[in-house]
Amino acid sequence: MMRLLADPEFWVAVGFVAIIAIFIRQGAPQMIARSLDARAAAIKAELDEARRLREEAEALLNSYKAKASAAEREAETIVAEARADAERFAADARVQMQKQLERHTEAVRERIGQAEAQAMAELRAVAADAAAAAAEALIAARLDGERQSAIVAQSVRELPERL
Repeated sequence: MMRLLADPEFWVAVGFVAIIAIFIRQGAPQMIARSLDARAAAIKAELDEARRLREEAEALLNSYKAKASAAEREAETIVAEARADAERFAADARVQMQKQLERHTEAVRERIGQAEAQAMAELRAVAADAAAAAAEALIAARLDGERQSAIVAQSVRELPERL
């Protein structure tokens, strides 16, 4: 047994057992258990908070995705409406341009018609003046004074019948 008392490993084992006994006597296992329970509760609370934050983040992400989809649909609607408005505007512009062209063409035709009528009137007036001058020259050359008097007298007699 002496050998056992002289062995340092024996005394290390005795010291170790003594310290363990003191710890057990002082309530170290309960303190360690409480510390571990507190640590486990803190970890559980952190996990619950992380789960809650993750759910909030997913809900927020889904909300943003829905808003983005709605904004994209609205943008597509706006673009479609803008295209439709542009097409209507272009169609209206073509119709207005066609109407304006038709009015302008009609105005030009009227001016051409007026110019033709004026030219014809002037031509008739010139022709009538020339015909009257030619007739006067012809009559003057063919009629003598006695025949002129007879024609004038006959015209005066026929005048009441013609009126």
